[in-house]
Amino acid sequence: MAYWRGSIATPAAAVPYHAPAVKTYVATAADRQRDWYVVDAEGQTLGRLATRIADALRGKRKPEYTPHVDTGDFVVVVNAEKIHVTGDKLAQKRYWRHSGYPGGIKSRTLAEMLERRPEEVIRKAVKGMLPRNRLARQQLTKLKVYAGPEHPHQAQQPKPMEIQT
Repeated sequence: MAYWRGSIATPAAAVPYHAPAVKTYVATAADRQRDWYVVDAEGQTLGRLATRIADALRGKRKPEYTPHVDTGDFVVVVNAEKIHVTGDKLAQKRYWRHSGYPGGIKSRTLAEMLERRPEEVIRKAVKGMLPRNRLARQQLTKLKVYAGPEHPHQAQQPKPMEIQT
């Protein structure tokens, strides 16, 4: 039987058979496994450390990673005051904030921030590496940063996170 160009009806034999596709795995809140990790920031480079922490908070290094589900782990960072930066960033890098009033912009250098609030330096670096949405704001609450070597999360038995320098 000849088929002419623009034919609407095609016999079933002319349609190729497609096997059913494998379903993509989607993680749910019920089957996620959250671990606790502790990171010693002493001597670590700020940006390289922040990328590893951001990936752990999102769960990107897990096989069950799903972009729209929080599958990440808790991360405890100690010795935040002893981080390392390259170049002249201690004097040149500035952190800006605004009071909301006209002329109310204020800034601090990285050296001033490390002196006053070293936890905020790591938190802001990690926040900048997360997406800008509600899920990322919720994932950022799993980050616990402490300036010194002590932290109150011993009951969760955090495992040390391997970070290459």
